[in-house]
Amino acid sequence: MAADTVTTTVVELPESRVRLEVEVTPQELQRRVNETASKLGRELRLPGFRKGKVPPPVVVRQLGREAVLDETIRGQLGRWYLDAIDHAKVHPVGDPDVNMEELPGAGEPFTFSVEIGVRPTAQLGEYKGVSAPRREAVADAAAVQAELDQLREQGARLESKGGPAAQGDFVVMDYKGYVDGEPFEGGEGRDQLIELGSGRLIPGFEEQITGAEAGEERTVEVEFPADYHATHLAAKPATFELQIKDVKAKERPELDDDFASDAAGFDTLEELEEDIATKLRASEQETIEGEFREAALDAVVAGATIEVPAALVDARAKELWERMIGTLAQQGIDKDTYLRIAGKSEEELLVEAGPDAEQALRREAVIAAVIEAEGLAPSDGDLLDALQESALREQTTPEKLRERLQKAGRLDELSDDLAQRMAVELIAEHATATPAPVAGSAVDTKES
Repeated sequence: MAADTVTTTVVELPESRVRLEVEVTPQELQRRVNETASKLGRELRLPGFRKGKVPPPVVVRQLGREAVLDETIRGQLGRWYLDAIDHAKVHPVGDPDVNMEELPGAGEPFTFSVEIGVRPTAQLGEYKGVSAPRREAVADAAAVQAELDQLREQGARLESKGGPAAQGDFVVMDYKGYVDGEPFEGGEGRDQLIELGSGRLIPGFEEQITGAEAGEERTVEVEFPADYHATHLAAKPATFELQIKDVKAKERPELDDDFASDAAGFDTLEELEEDIATKLRASEQETIEGEFREAALDAVVAGATIEVPAALVDARAKELWERMIGTLAQQGIDKDTYLRIAGKSEEELLVEAGPDAEQALRREAVIAAVIEAEGLAPSDGDLLDALQESALREQTTPEKLRERLQKAGRLDELSDDLAQRMAVELIAEHATATPAPVAGSAVDTKES
């Protein structure tokens, strides 16, 4: 636990910043020094000792206490910083500014200080009974039709057609490609099914087979893109010889009672349409409730007094940016690619993120103030309910999962998250719903 490893003194600073004076206990420091020495000793060869079996005290004497201590601090400083944050019960915003003292002597604690921005505090105004807009759930005819079209698409079949291939048709063909008059690897295929209009082929290819008919032979002249994934073909002209074997059209089922029965088991098309409309309204209702909770929270934010320094906004904007870049990286999109798509610099995007960052900080401050004002805290049953789904996925019980999180020091994180949800729910529960402006109305246009 943090209290066993560090002690922390919090010094309040201007502009929603604090300085943490952190002291790592001599026992914790020595424990980590021994761990570091053991790791270093695994690669150390000394007479009289087998490789990997050099005792930590011998490693320290051999390499020097200062070198081992320096390696220990560099490896453990992040852990001790998190312990200090946990011990101090502060909510950091942005990157910490760490200042280390001189290396401690034997048996002495290690001290360092951290300056960091923290979540601003809010002086609450009215937070029970605010007014917030809530729109009505509707399932318009266009949305229902879109669902029906998707069902028709799922039930569609490809049928051979007479006449030339047009946009939306499918062409079955054999092909063989040549670059500089020679066949190239991967340039030959048989019975390939190509959808005209899909945009998946080399630029210019689809246009040259539009209008082809079954049994026809064609020659297509194209040029591979400069950024083509096969670099040996990039920017090179190519010739493809084609044998058109079939032209198929997508046949979608008619919208009738038979379709309703086959697609979803309903007796009539009317019943299917009503079922779709009901589900759309239910799904929309969840979205509406989320929007209402946010609107109610923002109404409380508007009535609260909160000082948010510009430096804190900049720090949060950077956090939001880095979080988004991390998410994109998981999808295979790097930062440079995103910037190229956005057509803006990182600095411009950070400036644009400023208003969202500031509002996020204001919301967090209000939520924290409501939690304190109402003394909100999840019960043990609330925690177990929240862990139910994760426990099922991990094939364990909520009780065992809670125990595991507690040992890992992560249970407080879940408890804080649930308390925040409780605060937002309390605000929404006591809020008065007002009709939301109709899209396209004069009020809606003005607000937009």
